[in-house]
Amino acid sequence: MSNQKIKKANGAEPDEFESQVAQELLNLEMTSTDLKASLRDLYITAAKEVDCGAGSKAIILYVPYKLQKSFQKIQARLIRELEKKFSGRHVVIVAQRNILGKSYARSQKTKGLRPRSRTLTAVQDAILEDIVYPTEITGKRTRCKVDGRRILKVYLDGRDQANVEGRTDTYAAIYGKLTNKQVSFIFSS
Repeated sequence: MSNQKIKKANGAEPDEFESQVAQELLNLEMTSTDLKASLRDLYITAAKEVDCGAGSKAIILYVPYKLQKSFQKIQARLIRELEKKFSGRHVVIVAQRNILGKSYARSQKTKGLRPRSRTLTAVQDAILEDIVYPTEITGKRTRCKVDGRRILKVYLDGRDQANVEGRTDTYAAIYGKLTNKQVSFIFSS
């Protein structure tokens, strides 16, 4: 029954953790009156548990790119409910995106370059936007240190500071796990 809330690529079977997350989504659809209609047609493609350091864990829900806008409409309520169910672990929703290599060649019918939205940089920027949603990113700076390390400084909207301040370490850990890039979050005034 819970498998209707998770559809993996190529019909693969979900693992135990993904089934548990899918079951919670199904339970929310059945019990929550305000989320029932919104969750009816939505499903996830994968779920991952990520270690964020200091003994805390976070859950990443991967959703199909086409359903991302629908998830974002109910994201605040959905995340609040899921965090209650998973005992305070932070939940992040990220759209499933494809990265096409530089040597990507289209078929004979559709000639042209690879779409900009499928480049590594564009996908990593989009992942960052997904992680911090509903907060807006107001600016980015890349800081190159003397030893060669690069740190991405991301400036978030100051109006959301009260809601997001406790989550910035989780966001940085998740972005680091997904992209192997260091990031620090600062609130602009």
